[in-house]
Amino acid sequence: MGRSSTPGEGTRPRVRHAGQLGWDDGLYEDDKAGAPAPDGSGDGDGDAARRGASHGGGRRGRPRRTGKRKKSRILRWAALSLAVLILGTAAAGYLWYEHLNGNLRKGHRSAGNSAAKKTAPNAAGQTPLNILMIGSDSRNSKENLKLGGSKSSVGAPPLADVQMLLHVSADRKNASVVSIPRDTRVDIPACEDPDNGKKYPATNTLINETLGRGGPGCTLDTWEKLTGVYIDHWMMVDFAGVVDMADAVGGADVCVKQNVNDVPKPNVPGGSGLRLTAGTHKVKGKQALQWLRTRHAFESDFGRSKAQHMYMNSVIRELKDQDAFSDTGRLMGLAETATKSLQVSEEIGSVKKLFDLGMQLKGVPMDKMNMLTMPRITDDRDENHVLPKPGAADKLWALIRDDQSLDPKDRAKNKKKKETGPAAGAPASIGVTVVNGTAADGQAPTGNRAGGVRDLLRAKGFTEAATSTDPGSALTTELTYPKSSGAQGRSDALSIAKAMSMPSSVVKEAPDGDTLTLTVGSDWRTGTTFPKAAKDDSDPLEGTEAVNGAKSGCMDVYWPYRQM
Repeated sequence: MGRSSTPGEGTRPRVRHAGQLGWDDGLYEDDKAGAPAPDGSGDGDGDAARRGASHGGGRRGRPRRTGKRKKSRILRWAALSLAVLILGTAAAGYLWYEHLNGNLRKGHRSAGNSAAKKTAPNAAGQTPLNILMIGSDSRNSKENLKLGGSKSSVGAPPLADVQMLLHVSADRKNASVVSIPRDTRVDIPACEDPDNGKKYPATNTLINETLGRGGPGCTLDTWEKLTGVYIDHWMMVDFAGVVDMADAVGGADVCVKQNVNDVPKPNVPGGSGLRLTAGTHKVKGKQALQWLRTRHAFESDFGRSKAQHMYMNSVIRELKDQDAFSDTGRLMGLAETATKSLQVSEEIGSVKKLFDLGMQLKGVPMDKMNMLTMPRITDDRDENHVLPKPGAADKLWALIRDDQSLDPKDRAKNKKKKETGPAAGAPASIGVTVVNGTAADGQAPTGNRAGGVRDLLRAKGFTEAATSTDPGSALTTELTYPKSSGAQGRSDALSIAKAMSMPSSVVKEAPDGDTLTLTVGSDWRTGTTFPKAAKDDSDPLEGTEAVNGAKSGCMDVYWPYRQM
């Protein structure tokens, strides 16, 4: 740590580097009394002082400044220690980050049959986020077997008994969660298990069997086939993971209106073991798992879905109250548990990406977070199974595809909203391009569909209507106008919609660069008039056990399970 003995008046202190950390030697020099003399003899080093004395250059007999030298060495060692500490902390942080990444188990997003089209960005360049959350009933570990099931279930293909789609709006101002009951009969596409290459043919059976027919990717493919919603990622957790996560959060409040004791009953085997007195309780660990698994005491799978939604809302409120995303220590503990508990699709298989997802959800207000169960009807083949309710389920999926809020207040506001703006141009002055998007449902496109609808428009006075040779894709018909055209563009689009007897909901704003475009969707393959919505399905959210994030609520307990 020595310095040059060459005098240099007005020169800047030299800077040394250690591990890219620089410091100024001047910080460790003695005070002016020990500064170098003009002749260079007082260089602050004892040996140099003695050498100066032997040559007659400098004052003889000057006392040695041992205290100053000791102080200088202490400061230098302190600086070195600090540098090592900083570098060590950085290395530890990197190792910790790699450790968390190593915890994560990853899998393929799709099992080979992902068919939905990714949602186009809105006028601001934003896209919605869709994540499929899966709860596995696998007993293929000692931990999971202890928490539920019998030894006979070990080795059996896992079932996806919990399936929820989390939709976060493009502007990140609202979010929705939709559950599909495990006993819903659906069309499952052909899937291939990415781990062993085993192929499974397409079939029609219960949706919870998808997990054993190609893993989470097959569950995702089935959801896309059913809903037409592009799903960005999936996340999966098993029994043990739920317990660990519940403990890491520190518990969440749940409420029952009556005592609950979910144990086996005559002719009704099984039960979660949940035992609570009437009122509010903070559950965690195994008790949280019991709450999430309770079915009989909440009367049905639909009651169980509602209880799961209540628990999820409570967990989110708990994390927000704890300010968990800003508390470094708290966040590290949650990250350790989450990365061990979750299995995720490979494109979000890093701690940073999971953290970014969490931060996007963090900003959604609780009163703009709505959870519900898919509208359904009893399966005519088996009264214990259900089917998506015709019309109502389709309209729900369309709301999600169109990135529409499921919040009751937002929906009521949109119904009352009156269109205002400048008058539309004369029909003959409005140019519109018609695109054939009828192949979005996986079927072959209807031949010359764009030309047929173009002719309908011309007959209505829109003589500038033209067709595009580029194929489109839309499950439901869309009429888009460029953002740059503003209110006038919207008015022109609405005039076309009115002339064609289309609802105003088909009109959407598109990024600049696009033209006024009518994409004929799979919902209008044939015919000269736009199809009308089913009259008996005016509200797709009716009877869906909807739960709002700002409300806690209490579960009703089925009377046979109220005795403690």
